[in-house]
Amino acid sequence: MTTDTAVIDHPARRLVVALPRPYDAAREHYEALVPEIDLHRFFQMASWQATLELAEINAPHGFMRYYRSDITAVMAGSPSSWKATQYLMGNHTIAERMFRHDPSVMLHAPLRTLLYADPDGDTKLAVDQPSLLFASYDNPHIADVGRELDTLLAQLIALLGGDAPPHL
Repeated sequence: MTTDTAVIDHPARRLVVALPRPYDAAREHYEALVPEIDLHRFFQMASWQATLELAEINAPHGFMRYYRSDITAVMAGSPSSWKATQYLMGNHTIAERMFRHDPSVMLHAPLRTLLYADPDGDTKLAVDQPSLLFASYDNPHIADVGRELDTLLAQLIALLGGDAPPHL
């Protein structure tokens, strides 16, 4: 029997930000600002330094898309009529600075984001605040990266035309 079991409660804050573009245009804009990761190129890198340099190119605003799910298509035929797309967005070169201290940070990296149109047709971006997620690891190095991710997220929200919440 192991004695290393831990149960960790942690706060989360969901940020829901209004975006000025209609859903389809906002989705295109998001995907332009957060480009899809080029895994094939990353797998070819001969060193971590080369990986860092490629990440600077592949993530001009700090983030890359690791996953996209068209929730609208998945829910087609159901009584739900929301337009929504879910993403995993992050940067593994940033995440590595936390992963070296605690591999379980990968529960929250990359970040989950959701773009959706509300019942009035207004576009929203929903995401949990990174600094709160990563502060729960009780490690100042991880917490520092969480605050850095807050800053990158605030910049992305501004690029999308939204108003970053003051919590970021």
